[in-house]
Amino acid sequence: MPPASQEQTLSVLRRRFRQAGIDPRKALGQNFLIDLNLLDLLFRTAMLDRNDVVLEVGTGTGSLTMAMARKAAEVVTVELDPTLFALAGEQLYDRANVHMLQADALKNKNRLNPAVLELVDERLGAEPNRRFKLVANLPYNIATPLISNLLALDRPPVSMTVTIQKELAERLVGRPGSKDYGALSIWVQSQCRTEIIRVMAPSVFWPRPKVDSAIVQIELDETLREKIPDRAFFHQFVRSMFFHRRKYLRSVLVSAVKGRLEKPDVDVILGQLGLQENDRAERLDVPTMLALAEAVRARLGD
Repeated sequence: MPPASQEQTLSVLRRRFRQAGIDPRKALGQNFLIDLNLLDLLFRTAMLDRNDVVLEVGTGTGSLTMAMARKAAEVVTVELDPTLFALAGEQLYDRANVHMLQADALKNKNRLNPAVLELVDERLGAEPNRRFKLVANLPYNIATPLISNLLALDRPPVSMTVTIQKELAERLVGRPGSKDYGALSIWVQSQCRTEIIRVMAPSVFWPRPKVDSAIVQIELDETLREKIPDRAFFHQFVRSMFFHRRKYLRSVLVSAVKGRLEKPDVDVILGQLGLQENDRAERLDVPTMLALAEAVRARLGD
């Protein structure tokens, strides 16, 4: 059991919230992991050591933060709720390697908060050989944009160990042709190896969410990442290919490049790759989608 995780039990959480005169805020996705074995599994899966600078989004009461601070070089922890931020501060005030921010981790759905990134970069640069990791019981409402935007960075986390909705976890590992496969699947799998570590019932959280959750491990794979010549273009291209999920490939591609390429250009691109106009984007595997994006990018550059 990681140090201090014993403090995140249902009885202790209820007492601390009662003393503070507050209740968990559903609007902020506040669901606290109270199963100590699963909290330990999350902690152990991250495999922290003294080279790691950890970003935690959703400090909560600071229990996981405290445990990570005893293993990692530095922890940058972000909490939006000012009351929880103060509550966590009571436990973390004397931890010199914990850096607390009372802020939203996102500037908007397409961009991370610059203040968070600046602090992480500062701590990464404090010593040589430091690694960036995300470890968090993520608020459900920011999990998708946070993971997606972190992978758009020039220096993304080498790993992300997170609790998220089971539905989102299934999208991260979705295979071509499945209902779960989409733009996020391709974006993550084009750069990472992803595994669902454990599915968790609502009963292991307080308050109980209405859906199952999962612990997920996302490991950056530089070999895969190097195969993407222009990540910003690829990211936007993949998203555009799933704006109209049920349309045929030619129709979707024509819409994606409207005003920049003509229909005959689209037909040439599909022909070059041996794709049929009545294929669907959801059936293209990651290498094929990357090849399609590069063919479009090259045509746009003509």
